[in-house]
Amino acid sequence: MLILDQVEVNRRLLRAMLKSEPYLIREARRAPEALEILAKDKIDLVILDLMMPGMSGPDFCRTIKADRRTQLVPVLMVTNAHGVENEVAGIVSGADEFLTKPLHPAVVRARVRALLRHRAAVDSLEEAESILFALAQAVEQRDPYTAGHCQRLAWYSVSVGMSLGLARRELIALHRGGFLHDIGKIAVPDAILHKKGRLDEREWEVMRSHTCKGESICRPMKSLQAVLPVIRSHHERWDGGGYPDGLKGEEIPLVARILQVADIYDALTTVRPYKPALSPESACETLEKEAAAGWRDPELVQTFCRLQREGSGLLGDPSSTDWPQLEQLGQSLAAVHFPPG
Repeated sequence: MLILDQVEVNRRLLRAMLKSEPYLIREARRAPEALEILAKDKIDLVILDLMMPGMSGPDFCRTIKADRRTQLVPVLMVTNAHGVENEVAGIVSGADEFLTKPLHPAVVRARVRALLRHRAAVDSLEEAESILFALAQAVEQRDPYTAGHCQRLAWYSVSVGMSLGLARRELIALHRGGFLHDIGKIAVPDAILHKKGRLDEREWEVMRSHTCKGESICRPMKSLQAVLPVIRSHHERWDGGGYPDGLKGEEIPLVARILQVADIYDALTTVRPYKPALSPESACETLEKEAAAGWRDPELVQTFCRLQREGSGLLGDPSSTDWPQLEQLGQSLAAVHFPPG
């Protein structure tokens, strides 16, 4: 855990209260030093003072809660300034617990244990999510022609979502949807998934089932509820001719429509066993023809193609398989476009 307090005696006092527990404790006197520790080390709990020089406790709390890498780290805020307004300021800034001095050692230990139990539960959820994402990427690796597909879809979809001014929840759903949209294909046999010729009716029925199976796989995870419409509906069509539900127009969830356009663009611009890669301009022209034919959302296609043609727009170049570059973009989006709440 990390103790942030400019006063050494306060840090020493907290250490003494917690010495009976097997905690590894780091200390920082100033906010910049604490942020550096958070960037380098895995911190499970932050204890900090409300009043600090430079960056106050609430400002520090808002900073780490706005960063995707540290937003789930619990914060215990303490102060010797009495008054309900101080507690409100701490809780509103994102603090998970608030204690007023003088501190009672038993109370501090109890609050710390409770926050660490919560942190352990969150870690378990993140581990379960990581398993699902690993499964999704395992599905992708079954086909060498789709290497990097998930990363590119996450990149394209979030870029379009940002240009439309979507909320944080929807942007996260798009990012996760880029990786999880085809997870149901884990239930599709290789003989069908990689068949070179046309699928017969029975095989096509199995292939189409991947949307519903993917939704079933992810439905138990409460943290993935916003992603379920992406997984289920990314093969619906604007004119109602898609699957699995035959949704039409704006009945199709917006996040699913965005990912669908990105999915088709990526398929058009990459080499597949049955075709060469199209240029970005040719791919945009194909998307526009499909929109004119009633297959795709015309406004979304227009937005997507405008971003691509601008060159310097948000769509940019995901460098196909450059995962560190995408991760860097994700961290940037978290800091700039994903405020708390």
